[in-house]
Amino acid sequence: MHHTNLSAQGAPIRTGPSTYPQTMFGLTSAQSVVFLLLGVGAFVVQVVALVDCIRRRADAFVAAGKQTKQRWLIILGVATAVGFVSFNGLILSPVGFLNLIAFVAAAVYLVDVRPALRQIGGRGGGTAGPYGPW
Repeated sequence: MHHTNLSAQGAPIRTGPSTYPQTMFGLTSAQSVVFLLLGVGAFVVQVVALVDCIRRRADAFVAAGKQTKQRWLIILGVATAVGFVSFNGLILSPVGFLNLIAFVAAAVYLVDVRPALRQIGGRGGGTAGPYGPW
């Protein structure tokens, strides 16, 4: 129920419930959009790491001195699942904090394990061309 009063200048003064949305974390603010974009970016990194891990040979992980392929598949699979369920853009929620940890796990794979596997030549199912693998 809205009541309309007039000010001294004759302008209406609204009293009663606000007409603005009362959602604190809705997509009504630029900050929420930024958090959503960060969540989407983290999810993309997690998916890229998982797909890369799937495509690598299992023996390359051992040859590179890293954790086994099975262990990395579990880590990155859980990380990708956490990234998928945390699209609400809340970085300070418990799921958002888990997504931060999941992003770090995927980033460690991409900046540490993946380059080591590339040095070993651990991409499975590749064919060799006349000038090397492609």
